Amino acid sequence: MTVEAAAGERVLVTVVLPCLDEEVSVGQCVDEASAALDAAGYSGEILVVDNNSTDRSVEIARAHGARVVREERPGYGRALRTGIENAHGEIVVMADADLTYDLSKIARLVQPVADGKADIVLGERLSEAPSSTMPFLHRRVGTPMLTMLVRRAAQGLRVTDSQSGYRAFRRDAILELGLSSTGMEFASEMLILAGRARLRVSETSTGYRQRAGVSKLNTFSDGWRHVRQILLLAPHLMLVTPGLVLMAFGAALEAVGLVDPSGLAVGSLRWQPSFISGIALIIGVQALIAGFVLSERQRAVTGRVRHRRGHKRASLPATCLVVGLVAGVAGIAIDAVLFVLWIHTNHSFSRAIPLAALAQSFVIDGASLAGFGLIYPIVVRSAPGASGEDEPESDGPVSAGGPRAAGGPPAVFGRPPRRR
Repeated sequence: MTVEAAAGERVLVTVVLPCLDEEVSVGQCVDEASAALDAAGYSGEILVVDNNSTDRSVEIARAHGARVVREERPGYGRALRTGIENAHGEIVVMADADLTYDLSKIARLVQPVADGKADIVLGERLSEAPSSTMPFLHRRVGTPMLTMLVRRAAQGLRVTDSQSGYRAFRRDAILELGLSSTGMEFASEMLILAGRARLRVSETSTGYRQRAGVSKLNTFSDGWRHVRQILLLAPHLMLVTPGLVLMAFGAALEAVGLVDPSGLAVGSLRWQPSFISGIALIIGVQALIAGFVLSERQRAVTGRVRHRRGHKRASLPATCLVVGLVAGVAGIAIDAVLFVLWIHTNHSFSRAIPLAALAQSFVIDGASLAGFGLIYPIVVRSAPGASGEDEPESDGPVSAGGPRAAGGPPAVFGRPPRRR
């Protein structure tokens, strides 16, 4: 069998290899993937997505029988999305062209998908990877932390290596997710949206090998891109829930301060919780506001909710405005009462400190909420699509919509398709 299936033959598997200056290894990767497809009896093709290589990668890939498409816009996620769009196979295997993934194990990933037992199969790296193939921070800190966050953001998805770039999946299922990431965070976005769409995700151990050539991975900037993506897709996880916890903690400490104005005994000292309570309340409200903003942004960007005048979600800014004004007025009123009592009690009012801390929190949080309530509707009204018309985005998500041109990729639109 050839690397690319014969004309008219049903293509079951497309192996997508994003490539940026991988002349040292791309030919070997194409050969290894082709041999694996032959050994498993799969009809398929090897698709190399060139992401502006300046070496002989394209020439070598074609010489070894791969089909090559170009993606001039930089980014790992963009290259993979282009590969998925251009794939002819019903099942797509994504990997790297640097020899880190053992492409002879393709059948381990493809077979559960082909048998209808899974929609996505991850190639888990950690259990079989020698310590020399992965930096300590990646293996022991970065990957476990990001995997934990992805599992929670994906509503309990059971995976142990969310950052593996070796995976097989049903092409149509992934297109329907409307993926839009352009960088390394593509791996996290796929799993989070797959979990929410109730796709069946499983793992199989595939190991990890020493990389050939120069690594394109930047530990901290790419790690931050993953965290930012998780933050955008699951603001409740890193902002809303922690914000509510901080607010509850601050309220509890404030209550303690009001019950016992002298503070809590800590050994021979007295600790006054009112100051910490004010800080917790303020930070908690700020986190909530940020979570609400990101939540609305995520809905707008993914196209799941389009803001229109009169939409019921417009009540959120109005509610924040009212609550903010009430809180601000209450804080000013408490300060005024305290000032009067301070004068008439000869500066000896016992609960002055906890009440002053509470008033300060009310004023600051009230101003923050009222500011959000005033500014957010203005931003939404000036955003594209706010008038009720759906406007395509310049680099929108991958879509399953539209007919496929003869021998070409499916049509791609800025708006994702309706979920099943």
